[in-house]
Amino acid sequence: MNLPRRVRVEARAKLNLGLAVGPRRSDGFHELATIFQSVTLADTLVAQRRPRGFSLELRHEEVAARGALSARTRGAVPAGRGNLVLRAARLAVRYAGIDGGVHLHLTKRIPAQAGLGGGSADAAATLVAVFALYGVQVPLADRLALGAELGSDVPFALMGGTALGLSRGERLTRLRPGRRFRAVIAVPRWRVATAEAFRRIDQSRNGLTRWKGKLRLAKVVDGMGLWPYRALRLGNSFEQVLGPRTPDFVDLCARLREAGVREPHMTGSGSAVFGLLGPRAFERRFFDRFTGSETLYVVRFAGSGLGIRRLS
Repeated sequence: MNLPRRVRVEARAKLNLGLAVGPRRSDGFHELATIFQSVTLADTLVAQRRPRGFSLELRHEEVAARGALSARTRGAVPAGRGNLVLRAARLAVRYAGIDGGVHLHLTKRIPAQAGLGGGSADAAATLVAVFALYGVQVPLADRLALGAELGSDVPFALMGGTALGLSRGERLTRLRPGRRFRAVIAVPRWRVATAEAFRRIDQSRNGLTRWKGKLRLAKVVDGMGLWPYRALRLGNSFEQVLGPRTPDFVDLCARLREAGVREPHMTGSGSAVFGLLGPRAFERRFFDRFTGSETLYVVRFAGSGLGIRRLS
C-alpha cells in the first residue's frame, strides 16, 4: 500500500443555529437538542508519521475580518497530555493497533472557548489524519463512537454539514442542506463559564416546560425548509442564563442588528455571537456601520466539517 507521507486536514468551525438544553441526566450530562452547521472558518492540521510517540507544534494565525484576538481573548489551548489533539492521536493508534507514532502541526484560527467547536474539530481532524497516514479504513459508526469518547461535539465535526444533534449532541441525524448563507461572528472580550451556565439552567423554573416544546420543534425542523431562519426559531437556552453578562450580550446583539445583521444569537455556550447577512447585503456596509471593539469574522455555509488532502 502506497501510504501518504503527510496528511493535511482543514478542521471547520460550527455554529449552533439553535440550541435547547433539557434536564440533567443520571450520568451528569444534560439532554440537548441542537441544529449544527459547519462554516468556513477553519484550523489546519498537518500530520506526519514518526516511528513512535506523539508530538504537537501549535501556532496561531489571525484571520479576522476586523480586529484581532489578544492572547487572553484567544483562549488557552491545553498543552501536554491534556491536549485534545494528542488524546485523539493516542485513541486512533490504540483503536487501530498501529505500530507507530505521529507528529502534528496545528494552525489555530478558530477562537477557543467561544462556542465555535474548534477543539472538537481539531480532534476529529486528528482521528481521520492518523487513519489516513496508516491506511486504516474505519466505518463511520466506529469513527463517530470514537469521537464521542473525546467530546460531545466531536461526532458532528466528523460528520459535518447540517445535522440535528440529540442526547448530549452526539446522536446525529443529517439534515437536508438549506439555503447557503453568510454570517458574521462577533467574539467579545468576555467569556462564559459553561459549568455555571448549566447550573443556572438547572435552577430555572420553566426549563423543563420550555424544553419539551423546543425538543418537538427540533425534531420537525428538517421538514420546514427556508434554512437557516427556521432553525433559528429554536433559540439558545444559554442566552437566558447569562447573569451579569446579560447587558453585554443584549448590547452586542443590538449593535449587530443596527449594522445590518439578522437574527443574532450565541453559538454553543458562547461567548461568540453570530448573525446572518442577507443575500444582497454588502460586507463593507456592515463594517462601516458596526460600532464596537469585538473581533469580527465573516463565514459561509460549509457542506462538510473536514477537508482532507493527502500529501506526498
